[in-house]
Amino acid sequence: MFGRLFGGGAERAAADPHVLPAPRRQRNGTYALRALGDARVLALVEAADAGEWEAVKEALAPFDLGRDHQVLGELAVLDGVQEWIGRAVEEDKEHRATALLISGARHISWGWEARTAARAVHVTQEQWRVFHERLDIAEEQLFEAAELRPEWVTPWRQLLTSGRGMSLGTTVNEARFDAGLRRDPLDLEIHTEWLAQLQPRWGGEPGQALAFAREAFARAPRGHNLGCVIAMAHIEEWVESDRGDCLETPEIQAELREAADHSILHPDYVWRPGWQGDFNMFAMALSLADERHTVRRVFRTLDGAYTKWPWTFFAEPEKEFARRHRRA
Repeated sequence: MFGRLFGGGAERAAADPHVLPAPRRQRNGTYALRALGDARVLALVEAADAGEWEAVKEALAPFDLGRDHQVLGELAVLDGVQEWIGRAVEEDKEHRATALLISGARHISWGWEARTAARAVHVTQEQWRVFHERLDIAEEQLFEAAELRPEWVTPWRQLLTSGRGMSLGTTVNEARFDAGLRRDPLDLEIHTEWLAQLQPRWGGEPGQALAFAREAFARAPRGHNLGCVIAMAHIEEWVESDRGDCLETPEIQAELREAADHSILHPDYVWRPGWQGDFNMFAMALSLADERHTVRRVFRTLDGAYTKWPWTFFAEPEKEFARRHRRA
């Protein structure tokens, strides 16, 4: 029943007992999503923030961390996890793989925090040193986690990120991409990570990423969030372009509408914790394309819920989301 609803966030909250109530909204009606909008994820984040490993393990019970990228991502960006997770790695042999996965993901995020989002020429030698030191630790831990739990896909998505950051080259990263696909041929985050790798700024050829996204979308079952790869591909095209209106064509608008109808707006779409991230991808892509119909349905379903990704391509992400939300 939950997956069949098509109203806004208020209706969905009434249908799912785990949905967090929206925090205090901005005057424009928007708010930043916290803990994937799920009370169980909030309990996990609070346990991790307190450094309570036993409570973290208990809170992880409803989730499969080896496949749920978004839940792992909530732990990866949490400052302070790096202070205590090492003890769990060394002391909890039964759950060593889980601790390694969390630690590896955190060290990648922590590494990027040291590097910052500045262009490479503006990153200091000391920042590069810390960046690579943290990514080296992450790589070692993620490979061990993948060895202990060979069915997991999340270590390979993380290794794609570290491999790109360390400039390990196409051959290495292709092997990691293939390893992820063998574990889940339809995994959205594996595809969007590879989409980033194919961008010209990371050594890809113009048009290569969009062709890859279209081939992936052709394999996506109806209602599967892999359709978001089309939205993300067009966002990446916009990032690479010198023209802010490069997506404003009838052909791109139609392609985005078709992808949204096939995936997030389809009755078979699965409403899992963090579904708002999928809708934010389409909200940004459709608004960049100046599409006027489907974008309203997407923003209406979001009911003001903002996720940082992919709006971080803007200088003021939350303000840009609010502006486009208001316009839609």
